[in-house]
Amino acid sequence: MDPNLAETLTGWRRHLHANPGLTLNEGITAAFVAEKLRELGVTDIAKNVGGHGVVATLHRPGSNRSVGLRGDMDALPIEENATAEALPWRSTVPNVMHACGHDGHTTALLGAAALLMRDDSWTGTVQLVFQPAEEGGGGAQAMIADGLFQRFPMDRIFGWHNWPGLAAGTVAVHDAAVMAAGNRFQIDIEGHAGHAALPHLARDPIVAAGHAIVACQSIVARALDPMDTGVVSLTTIHGGEAQNQIAARVQIKGSMRYIRDEVGQQIREGLDRVAAGISATFGLQAAASIQSGVPVTANHKAEADMAAEAAGIVTAVRRDLPPAMTGEDFSHFLHHVPGAFVWIGNGPSDGGRELHHPNYDFNDAVLPAASGFLAEVAKRALVKEQD
Repeated sequence: MDPNLAETLTGWRRHLHANPGLTLNEGITAAFVAEKLRELGVTDIAKNVGGHGVVATLHRPGSNRSVGLRGDMDALPIEENATAEALPWRSTVPNVMHACGHDGHTTALLGAAALLMRDDSWTGTVQLVFQPAEEGGGGAQAMIADGLFQRFPMDRIFGWHNWPGLAAGTVAVHDAAVMAAGNRFQIDIEGHAGHAALPHLARDPIVAAGHAIVACQSIVARALDPMDTGVVSLTTIHGGEAQNQIAARVQIKGSMRYIRDEVGQQIREGLDRVAAGISATFGLQAAASIQSGVPVTANHKAEADMAAEAAGIVTAVRRDLPPAMTGEDFSHFLHHVPGAFVWIGNGPSDGGRELHHPNYDFNDAVLPAASGFLAEVAKRALVKEQD
């Protein structure tokens, strides 16, 4: 990549990091994306697709083939640890930061646009999909519901996520499963409030919640085949108002992850059993409810091979990594058109530089490889014969 373009992209990425848009509130990011696309000479730009989504169309006559490239834009409700002195591009928005690298994903897609605009070797149509609300906000589904694939046709789609702990710039390609399916759930426990000194006159939901927590951890350990993969994580618990009162209710929230749908059903049944058992044991009412989530992110084999070929032109490639239990709503796109989702190494993860950690920061040195990969896989998709 031209060093001047790499420097420009670094500046854009740091601007986005300093000015993050929380999930479902990405308007400032969408406006920045549209502005930079226009600066690059892109004229066909659609805004407000499925919320704050932006889709830019690059077209050259000579082929009816088309391909989509996706980058997500939203930030997380996390307060950044770094000081402005240590990180001049630290988030300026309280309790919001790009702790997952979507600022880098957005910038890399802008970089791919720049590379494709400068390259006259391809013909066809490239759809640049800047997606909002990936972090549990249903952004992919909203774009699909807003006619993404009808309004902006594409034969294939490709995306990526930075991956701390993988060598910077290395592209990891999976043949099938890349990331897990995931659902959020909650367990509501309704007891009977009372005086803390008179527990026999109450039904204590906090004690019941303690048993529920332990029981939930036994679902994976004792209900699943040890050769299967599943995760049940309890992440928030709320209950009680006064220190001298037995609470009336407790709510526990968490997430479940799995690779096989059969395992997901086993986890759901396990949560229902826990709730029923808690109700019977403690004489109160407990119920588990499970929200719809993301399916398994699974690559299509032909597109995975295409991604690996394209990555090999730009950087190092690995095809030996197992899938991760993190979730990704790019999976919804893969249910509509074939495609592939890859990881690109972000470098060492020591010092808390993991995804969703307040010490995380995207590695700008990865931008040339990420943009180069996206541009290269688009060109390869446009010259491949359609199935």
